[in-house]
Amino acid sequence: MTLTAFNWPQLQNGSDIRGVALEGVEGEAVNLTPEIAQILGMAFVHWLSQTLNKSTSELTVGVGRDSRISGPTLMDAVLAGITKMGSNGYNFGLASTPAMFKSTVTDGFNCDGAIMLTASHLPFNRNGLKFFTAQGGLGKGDITQILSLAAEQTFEKAADPGQVSEHNFIGVYAAELVSQIRAAVNHPDQFEQPLQGLHIVVDAGNGAGGFYAEQVLKPLGADITGSQFLDPDGTFPNHIPNPENKEAMAAICQAVTEQQADFGIIFDTDVDRAAAVDHLGQDLNRNRLIALISAVVLREHPGSTIVTDSITSDGLSQFIGDELGGVHHRFKRGYKNVINESVRLNQSGQESWLAIETSGHGAMKENYFLDDGAYLISKLLVELAKSKMAGRNITDLIANLTEPQESEEYRIKIQTDDFKAHGNSVISKLEEFAGQQTDWQIVPNNYEGIRIALNSPSEQGWLLLRLSLHDPVLPLNIESNVEGGVASISAKLTSFFQSIDGLNLPPELISS
Repeated sequence: MTLTAFNWPQLQNGSDIRGVALEGVEGEAVNLTPEIAQILGMAFVHWLSQTLNKSTSELTVGVGRDSRISGPTLMDAVLAGITKMGSNGYNFGLASTPAMFKSTVTDGFNCDGAIMLTASHLPFNRNGLKFFTAQGGLGKGDITQILSLAAEQTFEKAADPGQVSEHNFIGVYAAELVSQIRAAVNHPDQFEQPLQGLHIVVDAGNGAGGFYAEQVLKPLGADITGSQFLDPDGTFPNHIPNPENKEAMAAICQAVTEQQADFGIIFDTDVDRAAAVDHLGQDLNRNRLIALISAVVLREHPGSTIVTDSITSDGLSQFIGDELGGVHHRFKRGYKNVINESVRLNQSGQESWLAIETSGHGAMKENYFLDDGAYLISKLLVELAKSKMAGRNITDLIANLTEPQESEEYRIKIQTDDFKAHGNSVISKLEEFAGQQTDWQIVPNNYEGIRIALNSPSEQGWLLLRLSLHDPVLPLNIESNVEGGVASISAKLTSFFQSIDGLNLPPELISS
């Protein structure tokens, strides 16, 4: 099996593999075929064998998938590659990304490695692979090695192929969450059903998260009436399963309001991200979600450092530091960046129990630093149950969080071949421009791009311009604490950007 002309590096997306698995979108040719998937399965087994110093016949690899249409075919192909190398494969069927990691550390399974077939919130035609060992998700360098092995294809098929067996691991994973919630609430009168009397609505967006309603909330006694889009459907007919998507958040907020529910939950496609909605139909997302889980974590671990990505608000920093007594460490975008920084801080002696991105990727030290949307929500449900028993609302925990009056994100496209060099040049020019503005101050200790504090009465906020991790784009985030502040800031920036060649400004920035 050879694909000598195939461009394997094109499949790398940071610490994941992603590609086009189905026809149907103009200009997007299929590059993640069953043949490619089978070779990737073989390459991962070869990599595992070298990394763990085990023969391929000693290895067991678990494979799961989200609800994408291409999932079953690609899963069969990956498992074929695994077994051709002599390893045994566990077919976990529909699963979540966090569950796939857990299969490597759960007694009775203890897979040597695991693969999740998912492309997160990307469109129906995309798919990809995420890889795990008991040490966690593979890093960027590991993926590069696996793709190199796939390109070389120096591995040989085993004389005795391995076997595939089917297992319902998502049921095992769900049962563990149920046990954790029961133990954490520890209600003497309703230990088995600590969520009894709570009405909780789940929106899975037709991804892989529908199990949470039936297999976690129901056994705990919650009323899940009004939960929606629980059935897996890889065409995603209702909305994109993505907590950052406005339509998706509007759908779960509306469901909570219509059902007069106590709480709402929304997951992304593969359940490594989540967001919530309070009893008033207000979203608990981005800064509000970070503040809420930070309040829980800092009560359990006073003084801990909370690591977030770069676009969190000034109000969140003040809340974590002044209100909760924690340390806010604002780092780079990218969930792996945030997690790795929290791990690094712990290794250096600075206690950090939470790493979380505004996208909803949240990872906790107590849970292998796994970005696990279901685990994050389960932590909040424990607090929800305790709050109800005490006659409080869970949102009382963030009553003193100062939120911006206005916030916007714009994506400025870079139209040059060497987009990274040009993007960095634009950031340097903005630094010069900022120095010429009254009441603009460059924020120190910023880890990517440039963050500027805006102190004039008509602006009162901040902006961050950075280079996208993978795309020829300069994301621009602006927040203001005064009405009309974003428009005032945007107008000043538009004239600056229009003076630079090679940029395509979004219409909403020009018209703001």
